[in-house]
Amino acid sequence: MGLSERKEKIIKAVVDSYIDTCEPVSSADIQANHLPSLCTATIRNELASLEEMGYLDQPHTSAGRVPTADAYRLYVEKLMPTRKITSTDVAIVRKYFDHKITEIGDMLRSTAKVISEITNLTGIAYVSDISDAVIDNIKIVKLTPTSALAVVVTDRGVLKDAMLSTTDDLPEEYYRSASAFISNAFAGYSIGRICSDDGIVERITDEYRKVFDTIVEVLKNYISENKRNVVLEGSSKLLEQPEYSDVGKAKEMFALLESKEKLLGAASGDSDIGLSVNIAPCKDEKGSPECAIVTANLTKNGVNIGKAGVIGPIRMDYSRIVSVLEYIEKTVDELPDGKSSRQKK
Repeated sequence: MGLSERKEKIIKAVVDSYIDTCEPVSSADIQANHLPSLCTATIRNELASLEEMGYLDQPHTSAGRVPTADAYRLYVEKLMPTRKITSTDVAIVRKYFDHKITEIGDMLRSTAKVISEITNLTGIAYVSDISDAVIDNIKIVKLTPTSALAVVVTDRGVLKDAMLSTTDDLPEEYYRSASAFISNAFAGYSIGRICSDDGIVERITDEYRKVFDTIVEVLKNYISENKRNVVLEGSSKLLEQPEYSDVGKAKEMFALLESKEKLLGAASGDSDIGLSVNIAPCKDEKGSPECAIVTANLTKNGVNIGKAGVIGPIRMDYSRIVSVLEYIEKTVDELPDGKSSRQKK
């Protein structure tokens, strides 16, 4: 049986009020602040009915009601008001992205930090499987007589710069030639294929073999490091939330944050969905915290890089968070990168 319009309005009133105050909501509160046209007796009857249906809970007999996870899900899916990002939040986002960011790791850290600062919750960001990233070009620059810096540019941005060491003092022309040769050999191939395809290896001449082997090793290490790499910012801010004033609940929450594999499973959701709201993602797992994770896809040049979002109590300001994540998603996608476009092989 579907909910009546009146029941939906009452659920919305309870969720809005509880988000603001973190206090049980009474019929008098709803009547005074949200639905003045209804009498308190009618509201009380509806609250009791909604409690039986599983949308509300009454922590104490004499107290008001609080929304359950089902109420929050309905709120996000149907009742949540659409909100535009504020000028203040826009200014904070621009502060973090007012300079050119090309390295994927820097972009993830900046994204997680700005989300945490705006929401006062924990910001989360991570890359998707980097082995699918396609090489655009590779540049190698001599730094000292026996070292050089390699910059690998992919369709998702610049990977972390890597140092190359040599036993000989090679001229700068060697590195320019090596850059051109290896870029031509690698361009259009995914990192995963480069690290496993012997057909590519056979095309590398002995002259550039050492540089080639070093870059392949760098790519293999990068894949290994990023398989479970999650950037978290503002974890301590969760202690400011009333829900985690209880030591036991706080421990459960920080245990989730420390378990990267479990956290990724809770945050991943459907990668095809631009914005995902996962309320009580670990509800069936013993000892897991009651929380919510809201994430948005991060894209660059039309390619999915990963996800970024916020983790906190299920009592969070979803409307504001959604507006912020949508703006950040657009901002990241429009970041300049200076890459050239190449055909995938």
